[in-house]
Amino acid sequence: MSVRRVLADLAGRSHRRTLDLLTAQLDATVKGVDLAADLAAGRIAPAAARGGMGGVEHEGDGQRAALVAELATTLTTPIDREDLYRFSRSVDDVLDNLRDLVRETDLFGMPGDPADLPALEAVREGLAALREAVAHLADEPRLVQEQAMAARKAAGRVRREYQEALAALFREPLDAGTLRRRELLRRLDVIGLRLNAAAADLSDALLKRGH
Repeated sequence: MSVRRVLADLAGRSHRRTLDLLTAQLDATVKGVDLAADLAAGRIAPAAARGGMGGVEHEGDGQRAALVAELATTLTTPIDREDLYRFSRSVDDVLDNLRDLVRETDLFGMPGDPADLPALEAVREGLAALREAVAHLADEPRLVQEQAMAARKAAGRVRREYQEALAALFREPLDAGTLRRRELLRRLDVIGLRLNAAAADLSDALLKRGH
């Protein structure tokens, strides 16, 4: 077997490990969305959701740590290491803000709100699009860009849902609960912003490579 063939094989396996770790990190983040949705739908109490989110966050952090270690030692990567790191960090930001949404719901003594479900569903769809993009990062740049755009559109839906929920909140009588609910809605909006940042990270990385 030629040296070129060996290097190509090593690069392929290296790419696969990197992409598998990114996929696992996205999968953990989807679990965070599902837990927040269960809270919003009333299927789980705030305290129980907060406890469960600790395990999900630990899983996501573990996958990110493994990815960072992989990037430090791997021979080649599908896109620049710095861009992969930045993308992973943005995905981590999505999970961190999902954690904070659940934690603050419990801390503020608020119940889950079904009005959050459309926004959380948009976040889930955006993460699914990013997962599909990552699956083709090494071989189909056009598809990656399409899925990144789909994720950005989903993030835009989160912003619209936030705006509509905030407008509805301010039509109600103002009390202490209004202020707490406003903070939770703002957290939901930040989740969408971080989702948009993750999608932009992928798009920008491909543009840098001329795709």
